[in-house]
Amino acid sequence: MQMLWNWYTVDSCFISSTWRITSKGKFAGSCIGVVCLVIALEFLRRLQREYDAYLVKQHRMRNAQIHSSVHEKGSDTGHLMDIEANGMGKNDSNRVQVTSKSPAPGPAADLKSQRLVPTVFQQAIRALIHMLQFAVAYFIMLLAMYYNGYIIISIIIGAYLGAFIFSWEGIQITDATTQRDSTGCCG
Repeated sequence: MQMLWNWYTVDSCFISSTWRITSKGKFAGSCIGVVCLVIALEFLRRLQREYDAYLVKQHRMRNAQIHSSVHEKGSDTGHLMDIEANGMGKNDSNRVQVTSKSPAPGPAADLKSQRLVPTVFQQAIRALIHMLQFAVAYFIMLLAMYYNGYIIISIIIGAYLGAFIFSWEGIQITDATTQRDSTGCCG
């Protein structure tokens, strides 16, 4: 393995002895493959955000159902209700205690007081997506450690294309008093 910056194309070797470049066509294919790999990483990052947003949407829908059911019964004293939404049947894990002391679930509720704890299955899916992200990112890092200029350029191009395709989403606009710093901490 060459640990110095290089521009070698033919007779380069990446990751294992079976990935040996014997022609310019194979090298071009490797560069295109690296671009696609980095795009796949950006896809996985978007998939994680979309899945988390889906879980939050599901949670809000269940809270809205609970909120409307409480108001329909005309009771603020508190009672147990069964939730049957999104394919979930009646069982003890779907029972929620709603009392007048808890914040009213629904659109008017304070979002900071609501917390979603994923089920074991939901967390397993989240962990699987994270594991795939980790594996792909590690593989890309190993490719970058070959210090081949063409491979590094391919990684950069893949990052640009992946971000262009999969980070094209709305940007939340908040006033300066409620905005946190860019790292998401300390505020």
